[in-house]
Amino acid sequence: MNFARLAAPVALAMTVSACGINSIPTYEEDAKARWADVQASYQRRADLIPNLVETVRGFATQEREVLTQVTQARASATQVQVTPEQLSDPQAVQQFQQAQGALGSALGRLLVTVEKYPELRSQENFLALQSQLEGTENRINVAIRDYNEAVRRYNTEVRTFPGVIGAKVIHGAKPLTPYQAVTPGADRAPTVKF
Repeated sequence: MNFARLAAPVALAMTVSACGINSIPTYEEDAKARWADVQASYQRRADLIPNLVETVRGFATQEREVLTQVTQARASATQVQVTPEQLSDPQAVQQFQQAQGALGSALGRLLVTVEKYPELRSQENFLALQSQLEGTENRINVAIRDYNEAVRRYNTEVRTFPGVIGAKVIHGAKPLTPYQAVTPGADRAPTVKF
């Protein structure tokens, strides 16, 4: 008789523990945490991209200014010509020297930029931007995949025996919705324009 008294509570405990009482809330919380990861990844992209684009634009503008000055100075220097007949004209020679001086000055600024940065910084920044964008999109994909896996695990538990017992009777659990791209083009990375 003592054995029967002990067997009934043990059997009841095993039945209850096998019906998803603990696993359903655990899987549900895991799925919710994975969804938060998806949202965090999208927020990271939303925060990161404008800042990276502005950083790259700032460096590119600085270098563009130096390169534009060199190009303009070169164009001016090639426009000012002194023919052998004009060598006696101090004004013509002075204009030529000024044009060449402007080009030399612009080249000096360019050389300083190149000496500071053996590769132009904007190239580095473009590569970093490309890398960050790729990394961000990969994080989003991993977060979505992890969320969908957590949803699959939860939905399987609430729809299969014995978890369905705990899902219906105790928790009133409903299946969760996996992530799906619903907007046209949502499955593609955003286009970045400079």
